[in-house]
Amino acid sequence: MKALYRCLFLLLPAGLLALAASSPAAALRPPSNQLVRLAKLEIYPAQLVCYKAALKEEIENSLRLEPGVLTLYAVSEKANPCRITILEIYASTAAYQAHLLTPHFLKYKNGTTEMVKSLELVETVPLVPTVKVK
Repeated sequence: MKALYRCLFLLLPAGLLALAASSPAAALRPPSNQLVRLAKLEIYPAQLVCYKAALKEEIENSLRLEPGVLTLYAVSEKANPCRITILEIYASTAAYQAHLLTPHFLKYKNGTTEMVKSLELVETVPLVPTVKVK
């Protein structure tokens, strides 16, 4: 019987911690102070090929040169390839702010301004923040 109580005594705190970590508030907390957002763009059809080339260059440079840029993953809609969504994950708000000042981002931003019909930045909250993007 003592062994049973000892086991319960040891497992109870762990169970309470697991329960607290699985609460809705804990589930909405990012793993750190990451900034996670979706960039939703619509590109003018005549500019799509040039835009995609500029975007590819910018993403490759950002991921290679900036440790604070964790993910930039772009997709286009099958039914409307001019609609592009980019999943952006930065290590922190400071990493995002630094990204905005890099030469490769400024080249992309300034070079594609006239190609972009619309841009919407959607701030998000990761639903399973501990999942790592491979």
